[in-house]
Amino acid sequence: MASHYVQTAICIVGGGLGAVAAALTALDQGSTVVLIAPQRWLGGQLSSQGVSALDEHRYIESFGGSPYYLRLRQLIRQQMASLYGSTITDEATFNPGNAWVSNLCFFPKIAADAIDILIAPFVAQGLLTVYYRTIPVAIKTTAQSITQITCKNATQTIVITPTQVIDASELGDVLALANLRYVTGAEAHADTGEHNAPPQARPHEIQGFTFGFAVEFCPHESHVIVKPEGYATLRDRQPFTLTLTGNDGEARPFRMFTDGPTGLPPFWTYRRLWDGQHTTPATPDIALINWNSNDYHHGTIIDVDAQTYAQRIDEAKRLSLAFLYWLQTEVPRDDGTGFGYPELKLRPDIMGTHDGLSLEPYIRESRRTPGLRRIVAEDLLVTSQPLARAKAYADSVGIGWYFMDLHPAPGNPTSMFAPTRPFQIPMCALIPPDCHNLVLSCKNIATTHLSNGSYRLHPVEWNIGVAAGLIAHVACRQHIAPADVSVAVVQKKLLALGHPLAWAIDVPPQHPAFVATQWLILNGVIGQGERAQRLEIALTEALDADSYAVLMTCLVAHGIPHSAVQITQTDSWESVCAQVIALGLVAVD
Repeated sequence: MASHYVQTAICIVGGGLGAVAAALTALDQGSTVVLIAPQRWLGGQLSSQGVSALDEHRYIESFGGSPYYLRLRQLIRQQMASLYGSTITDEATFNPGNAWVSNLCFFPKIAADAIDILIAPFVAQGLLTVYYRTIPVAIKTTAQSITQITCKNATQTIVITPTQVIDASELGDVLALANLRYVTGAEAHADTGEHNAPPQARPHEIQGFTFGFAVEFCPHESHVIVKPEGYATLRDRQPFTLTLTGNDGEARPFRMFTDGPTGLPPFWTYRRLWDGQHTTPATPDIALINWNSNDYHHGTIIDVDAQTYAQRIDEAKRLSLAFLYWLQTEVPRDDGTGFGYPELKLRPDIMGTHDGLSLEPYIRESRRTPGLRRIVAEDLLVTSQPLARAKAYADSVGIGWYFMDLHPAPGNPTSMFAPTRPFQIPMCALIPPDCHNLVLSCKNIATTHLSNGSYRLHPVEWNIGVAAGLIAHVACRQHIAPADVSVAVVQKKLLALGHPLAWAIDVPPQHPAFVATQWLILNGVIGQGERAQRLEIALTEALDADSYAVLMTCLVAHGIPHSAVQITQTDSWESVCAQVIALGLVAVD
């Protein structure tokens, strides 16, 4: 097999959301990028991993999403509507699946197609080269820098010489291949100080992974699949059920197509990808099945030999097909007339595979860098953060918000679903301590086993990718290590892109006060009063005494003498923003 040699400013390993976001950001800034993607679809959990029901926060339509992410969502909605000839009456609310878990559910291939539209101009210009179905197999390092990445696919070996590297792989492959420090599983309480961390480290306690699949409901038809090998064992060990058990131990029973006995919505609409009522006449519903019953948590696929890896992937696939068989043959029917819904038809075309399962497993947890500083659970849990926002990071390079959601793992069959405060993404968590030209851009950043449960979701991973792409670009242009890149430079560029770094839901990127508001919050000018207890800034309200004191200290620290400041604590936030701009403290186009 002949080798192909490539030089590039930035090499991104991985094809998921963090990879795509990093690539688009770096390309927009003018860097050349080589992307090493393991599948034929880009998008990771959005597409090839089959989780095309977005795990987002309630404000995503108006605040918290990076511009390219919002454009991607728009393209997805438009293409899903076009696929069925449906009319979108409100693009901000159209949900193809009308699912109750997400405001936007769709077919995985649609997401991959939308990403292709976003990257197409850069490919055409020769700035972006994507190697599909390609994986890294070896990495050379010299003086704590990655000098060469060898990758392989079915037809060639690609040897890449990068200036900067972004590890956006689902399992933190670069960390392992470059022999860098990393952590897996649950850290010990003595290590992280987290209340819910175990007394001893459990490196194999890595959240389960899942092969999702799509099914169509075909009334009066039978589409029962062949019973999977080991069906009874898989069914009983899991066990298969439509009842979930919460952190409090309380059972939450669901029914298939009707509300559950305690009023819970139907299982069928949980991750429905297409609601047939969008068309006239109605078309068949299609739903994604990604449920606790087909989460594989009986062994990890990180740091195992090839045979063990293959065995666990095979068993995980059979687990998902076994759950489908159970739904077709054994689940109690809602009307009490019998068992099973043979009307459920597996749709391999939706996942783009012969077996009907996602192209690759949905990965929830990766190898993780220790970073320059870690994010711990108490930084964001509601029980530890009494104000409206999570712990403030002065080096924030993005924001996110999701529950601390942990699925069962080997040796720990319990789940966790705990509320958090809207949080930030600190730049220090994206930079490893032991490599001079690497940035992390996926589930491999410096979270813990617990805090990863909030940082692994779709829009958060995208925002991590945006920051990683910009950090790598600046490092390239300035010929320095990512650790030496100025936080202020990165923040200034991110804000110019309309990428929020702090939570202020009533001052979105298009607002004239957006950049100044972000700067003020990043500098701690929000106090401990009423404004700190809500996500709205309320531009017309005055500063309080505490915020005013912090502001004046901040201005002096930035070289602004008191004599040059015409601000009182009775001035409105909007007025303060105008003066911050006038003083030249922020750049506003």
